[in-house]
Amino acid sequence: MNEDQWDSVIDVNLKGVFMMTQAAALRMKDQERGVILNASSVVGLYGNFGQSNYVASKSGINGLTQTWARELGRYNIRVNSIAPGFVLTDMIKQMPEKVVNMMKEMSLLNDIGKPEDIANAYAFLASNEAGFITGTVLSVDGGLIP
Repeated sequence: MNEDQWDSVIDVNLKGVFMMTQAAALRMKDQERGVILNASSVVGLYGNFGQSNYVASKSGINGLTQTWARELGRYNIRVNSIAPGFVLTDMIKQMPEKVVNMMKEMSLLNDIGKPEDIANAYAFLASNEAGFITGTVLSVDGGLIP
């Protein structure tokens, strides 16, 4: 990995989240309420071979999520993150069946998630039903065994 590859991923995945949260938090502070939901990944929890830039960015998001929950809680702003595992996206649909089956075997549910599984987790964390949840990195991964 060269420095440009490192910087590109860090700029989008970590700095982009930082910049957007700064802007959103200002408005939410004025309203004295809000919900910030970040996009992480299970690799931000467990690491992954050959993806040090991506892992660092997602691990950084997890740390920012927990820090912002502490900093913004007094303004009634909740901050959480979703860490998806393997999800049946177009990219995975193009992978060889053998690889997809290996991914399934890494899940305690022996399956790959659907995009709706991730969307439902976000909808829950944004809802009033999750009103007492903040600083959480929620793994939506079917019980991934790293």
